[in-house]
Amino acid sequence: MTPEIQITLNGDARRTAAPTIAALAAELGLDPAKVAVERNGTIIPRSTLGEAMLADGDVLEIVHFVGGGDHADTWSVAGRTFHSRLIVGTGKYKDFEQNAAAVAASGAQIVTVAVRRVNVSDPNAPMLTDYIDPKKITYLPNTAGCFTADEAIRTLRLAREAGGWDLVKLEVLGEARTLYPDMRETLKATEVLAGEGFLPMVYCVDDPIAAKQLEDAGAVAVMPLGAPIGSGLGIQNRVTIRLIVEGARVPVLVDAGVGTASDAAVAMELGCDGVLMNTAIAEAKDPIRMARAMKLSVEAGREAYLAGRMGRRMYADPSSPLAGLI
Repeated sequence: MTPEIQITLNGDARRTAAPTIAALAAELGLDPAKVAVERNGTIIPRSTLGEAMLADGDVLEIVHFVGGGDHADTWSVAGRTFHSRLIVGTGKYKDFEQNAAAVAASGAQIVTVAVRRVNVSDPNAPMLTDYIDPKKITYLPNTAGCFTADEAIRTLRLAREAGGWDLVKLEVLGEARTLYPDMRETLKATEVLAGEGFLPMVYCVDDPIAAKQLEDAGAVAVMPLGAPIGSGLGIQNRVTIRLIVEGARVPVLVDAGVGTASDAAVAMELGCDGVLMNTAIAEAKDPIRMARAMKLSVEAGREAYLAGRMGRRMYADPSSPLAGLI
């Protein structure tokens, strides 16, 4: 296995095991034919990127053309970059067709998928992959329904064998009534999975200390609950979510509890990198329309966060000056 080196990429420190600049571009999801690369002050010809070896301490600038001064508001997890900050689930829909239509309407680039036994009595039965193409949409295998670290680890090992996935969503539940995570088992599973080369995005309680422990254990993203899974109650503790965001070095995504568009906007206004939801869309009276609403609310919440909200005041402050009234 190629040892990791430390480089500086577009002004930010980064560790990579990529041996060449072309391999680094592939790791970032970039097409080497569409970028220009400067290494240590020298432009590297595009035709030689495959032979240009990376060395510890290299300083690289990678640029490409964008339209009219605009910049894409992307986010990255484990070196993979996405434009949509909305992740959606694939459960509770009336059929695969509705699920696929909702994913398309949401603009999501990642969907969570449960790992379940094959229906050996009907091997030709329709499968999710027939409707949502894993070559176009990133599948995020999850451990929904696992109540111990061992169950979750076993499930994700099978998922990696089935589809080659290393980016996964880990959740280890404490009990069936609240579906709150068991943080002791979650932390144990995170350590084991990270040690085996998995890249776990981890469902957790809305506790900044627990979130930091998961990050230190190898979580590539922390996903605090807004409220119990499937409750639709919205974010119950904005303070702790904000503290998690402020202290994290990895992406933070609210996972669970979103009920409607305003809940998703609140999560984004708190500075979260994204939101994961399933029931809020799947159980809406019109799932496709709700999927579109969630897409817009995530975008609006992100814009509001970047804009910076006005300060809160204890008393009124008139928009129009009172001086010079008739």
